[in-house]
Amino acid sequence: MDGVLSLNRKLFKHHWPPFLNKTPFTTHAHFVDKSLLQPLSSLQCGAILQSLTNIKWLTKGQQLHAYIIVSGNIQNNTYLTTKLAAFYANCGHMTDAQVIFDGIVLKNSFLWNFMIRGYACNGLPVKALVLYQQMSCFGQKADKFTYPFVIKACGDFLNVEMGRRIHGEAVHSGFDSDIYVANSLLAMYSKFGDMWTARMVFDRMPVRDITSWNTMISGYVKNGKPKEALTIFYLMKQTGSSSDGMTLVGLLCTCADLAALKQGKEIHGYVIRNRYALCMDFLMNPLIEVYFKCNSMVYVRRLFEKMAWKDTVSWNSMISGYARNNYAFESLSLFCRMIQEGAKPDQVTFISVLVACDQITALQFGMSVHSYLVKNGFGATTVVATALIDMYAKCGNLACARRVFCETPEKNLICWSVMISGYGIHGMGREAVSLFHEMIKNNIIPDEGVLTSVLSACSHTGLVAEGKEIFYTVTKDYDVEPVLAHYSCMVDLLGRAGHLDEAYKLIQTMEINPSSDIWAAFLNACRLHRNVEMAEISAQNFFDMNAKQVGGYICLSNIYAAEKRWDDVERVRTLMREKGLTKPPGCSFVEFDKMVHQFLVGDKSHPQIEDIYAKLRQLNHLLKEVGYKPDTSSVLYNVDEETKENMLWDHSERLAIAFVLINTGPNTIIRITKNLRVCRDCHTVIKLISKITCREIIMRDIRRFHHFRDGFCSCGDYW
Repeated sequence: MDGVLSLNRKLFKHHWPPFLNKTPFTTHAHFVDKSLLQPLSSLQCGAILQSLTNIKWLTKGQQLHAYIIVSGNIQNNTYLTTKLAAFYANCGHMTDAQVIFDGIVLKNSFLWNFMIRGYACNGLPVKALVLYQQMSCFGQKADKFTYPFVIKACGDFLNVEMGRRIHGEAVHSGFDSDIYVANSLLAMYSKFGDMWTARMVFDRMPVRDITSWNTMISGYVKNGKPKEALTIFYLMKQTGSSSDGMTLVGLLCTCADLAALKQGKEIHGYVIRNRYALCMDFLMNPLIEVYFKCNSMVYVRRLFEKMAWKDTVSWNSMISGYARNNYAFESLSLFCRMIQEGAKPDQVTFISVLVACDQITALQFGMSVHSYLVKNGFGATTVVATALIDMYAKCGNLACARRVFCETPEKNLICWSVMISGYGIHGMGREAVSLFHEMIKNNIIPDEGVLTSVLSACSHTGLVAEGKEIFYTVTKDYDVEPVLAHYSCMVDLLGRAGHLDEAYKLIQTMEINPSSDIWAAFLNACRLHRNVEMAEISAQNFFDMNAKQVGGYICLSNIYAAEKRWDDVERVRTLMREKGLTKPPGCSFVEFDKMVHQFLVGDKSHPQIEDIYAKLRQLNHLLKEVGYKPDTSSVLYNVDEETKENMLWDHSERLAIAFVLINTGPNTIIRITKNLRVCRDCHTVIKLISKITCREIIMRDIRRFHHFRDGFCSCGDYW
């Protein structure tokens, strides 16, 4: 009999009765061809059922069940009914298992365990726990095969009280030292978020296997304790325990979360030294993620190029990693290579590519991707549609963003939020507020993300009354707890509108501690309204929280420079040098002829640089004829006026505009992306250029969009 039970599906099928090799049919007895019946004893039926249970072959088991009914073997046969209940439970057919289970008078521990296991492993933890309680009421004692699945059910149901009680029962009965019970306890406490108790169980285990170590490592990672996960790994190495691919994946996720380059390299070296050749491809993507999080691009590319077989996940890791690290050119280039090499992009690929497009305003590239999406059936999904809306909005084509939004049949909360945000960054605050109210009319309940979008839109257009009403209404009526992003928007809204005292009072009365972003928003408002005293207060608070963020130092330096306090300017710049901080150079991007061109401030490297500067001299002459007078307050250096005027014409956005003007026809819209805030003089110059050249110029700076047309800007000079 033992030999029969050990046979697998392939070997055993020739020993089955002939009817089990026929076309599958239901378990109803009248479907069985009685001419095919051959007498089988209960023991033989039980042996076959055991084999079918082991391999979970449902169809054959149903046929055998039908045979047992017709042959009459099931009558008052507890042995066979127990085997049948266990078979259905193991196959996940719990309704059938329960029917048979309920008809059995004498239920042994084998049957109870199979039923509890069936419910616990098929997503029905409550029923597993109810059955466990019934088992106790019937006087049947739990054993080492019962506890792992009852404990699993407690963890899945997050029933902390019952989980702790069953843990106590296991300790009292002495089964807690069993490795399977202990591993189940580790997993349960990890799900509860109670890693202290999990560690206590772990430390008391007399024997640990690979599951024990992996459960602890993954538990620490999932509960936001990456340092402790690394500690377990080092302990694992000290004890000489072996690891597997799952261990290493969990550790690499930890290193990525911590941006721990040193530890990531150690694990990488461990993989190589221990010759994990079989799982090396499996580990490549987590390794790539570690190096991306640590901004180690050389290691990333080296790993990727060494991969023998690059699947879609591998390409996605690279494309999304470059996009997340603001390497948009590399991201788009890699996407093109992916297509050329015949790899098939998926939804994740396209979302990453669209993010890269909006970083450098690659509108034409984004439109090509949109066309590809529609042709290949991806365009209808809400997730992809939302990414398209975001791309079009951030590339300056709000009309296309709105069209995709209107054509999206099922709009989720994120979709509404992205469209509202799109209106906001284009200076269309009233449209954003109107869409927000339309969303509510459609019974979409706002969350903190939507509130951030609409408050930001109000801030960009100075809608103080509307912003205050929305802030206090949504937080009250929809029970949205204000978060730091909301307070930051409100401080920016009030401060930029000139209500500095009210903004400062809001900071002082916040229910949560202000963040560096809030102080940065207030500092910028002080710069706009030239309030040096409040600027120094906000700057000091900003530095205390974020001493390595260069933006605060630059803003304070600019405030001092505007007041011609050059000694203070030099003091701040000296402080920056001591901390190793440098101001990022101005950089602008334009898309032309299926290429994205990059211009740095004072750039002399472009092939057309002589023609570009010739065009700028011509523009300067034309502007002065219409009354342009340079505003050198934007040049925050203690040099003479002529030098300041020349420095203004080196700004990257002017180089980009000149490049487009000499390479395109009169009806071409000029689209520019800049990495910094546009200065006041450039803003004036671009308004005048749009008038004298009859060109529409759309520029996105670090804060928002500016649509220049006929000498006016959509921002109304409020930015």
